[in-house]
Amino acid sequence: MELDLSPRLPKKVYGGEGGSYFAWCPEELPMLREGNIGAAKLALEKYGLALPRYSDSPKVAYVLQGAGTAGIVLPEKEEKVIAIKKGDSIALPFGVVTWWFNNEDTELVVLFLGETHKSHKAGQFTDFYLTGSNGIFTGFSTEFVGRAWDLDETTVKKLVGSQTGNGIVKVDASLKMPAPKKGDRDGFVLNCLEAPLDVDIKDGGRVVVLNTKNLPLVGEVGFGADLVRIDGHSMCSPGFSCDSALQVTYIVGGSGRVQIVGADGKRVLETHVKAGALFIVPRFFVVSKIADSDGLSWFSIVTTPDPIFTHLAGRTSVWKALSPEVLQAAFKVDPEVEKAFRSKRTSDAIFFPPSK
Repeated sequence: MELDLSPRLPKKVYGGEGGSYFAWCPEELPMLREGNIGAAKLALEKYGLALPRYSDSPKVAYVLQGAGTAGIVLPEKEEKVIAIKKGDSIALPFGVVTWWFNNEDTELVVLFLGETHKSHKAGQFTDFYLTGSNGIFTGFSTEFVGRAWDLDETTVKKLVGSQTGNGIVKVDASLKMPAPKKGDRDGFVLNCLEAPLDVDIKDGGRVVVLNTKNLPLVGEVGFGADLVRIDGHSMCSPGFSCDSALQVTYIVGGSGRVQIVGADGKRVLETHVKAGALFIVPRFFVVSKIADSDGLSWFSIVTTPDPIFTHLAGRTSVWKALSPEVLQAAFKVDPEVEKAFRSKRTSDAIFFPPSK
């Protein structure tokens, strides 16, 4: 069966007046199921509240647009009420309960990427809601809920049955929601647009990597993430993950061209991407990107906490390490051609600005 790596847009799963929840479907993007990867997006209108929930998958959340508030409760810990804004990354391990709220005029949009190795359905997240028409306590009898909470039947029916919304609701503007608490962002959130750069190539590109040093909860999530931004007409060097990791890439902004090459030198993807698209690079496949004039930025997870990449251009590429005689024989070229090849791209850069 031919591998389909075409970028896809998400489909709406549910929603209403308060906002919508979208997800990428394994039936349309088979690599999600094959790679045990989940991807979804939450969009909240003003006064939209994503009801408290937990998931069967660890995730990284990335705020694509807007600002708002997130509530995070780790197992047997106190609630953290966090102010979130565009560029924020939040690691969400197993067992964490979250809610999301938008009190701004601008739509709040949050991307979720994660692994589904232990999920109920390969390639997609399953959320368990604490309240609402599909909340977990709607499935228990009044007797069980009453005994669990030590409440009378009338009160139980009000608590369990009053919220008829499903997943996302719009709250009354007069309801005062919790205010973010000073210091609650520490250790939970890293803003990728403000963090120190891990890579910074003039006129080329910039990278911020999420790791256990700048976001400790990444260690509990079990995979890494990064935000990459390249300038207009710049190129991201061809490279591959040499530790059997998948790369899951969401295009945050701009546009550009992508090529992926797999086994037997076969080009398995050549496409043009723009904001909103998601695609997956299989293990050991080589990928490269070239930005259009407006530049290109993407947010990725790599399915290992400490990914190792091999780049096939630049001073640190494998070509520079191989013996000249080996290259002459391998390419079947004379020494002059091999010398010209080796003398190019002598910098450590993984991003190449356009030629002047």
